[in-house]
Amino acid sequence: MSEHVNTADLYDERGEELESISIQFQNLGGQSHFSGPVRTVRCFEDNALVKTILNTPGEGAVLVVDGHASLRTALMGDMIAESAVANGWAGVIINGAIRDREALARLPLGVKALGSNPKKSAKTGIGEVDVDLVIDRVRIQPGVMIYSDPDGILVER
Repeated sequence: MSEHVNTADLYDERGEELESISIQFQNLGGQSHFSGPVRTVRCFEDNALVKTILNTPGEGAVLVVDGHASLRTALMGDMIAESAVANGWAGVIINGAIRDREALARLPLGVKALGSNPKKSAKTGIGEVDVDLVIDRVRIQPGVMIYSDPDGILVER
């Protein structure tokens, strides 16, 4: 993504139209600034849906994954992230863990997560896609714009 949206400037311009997520996500991808329309997945220690969605055309979207803040298993690693890049996703924000941290840092993909864990997750496909999420009391609806940079994450109300 060529557009470099600075969240602080964006908030100054549009404050009341935006919600800020205060959780201190780590920047783990090679793209520090990313934005796009939201797609969502809700899952718990199972990344089958994350893999499936990121294997479809992203068209510049950002996948927001509510992994219930679990750090016990990784919900995305280098192979899934590489498929996200190949399919045109702008970024992935995971309320949970990733793995292959060094490989993800080299990919042209925005990635935010709570941390990392080398342990694989289950692959049963349990979870929900394109549902409203609430992370840090911020409602995240499929289709709204989300903006992310090293300062944080802003979501359209």
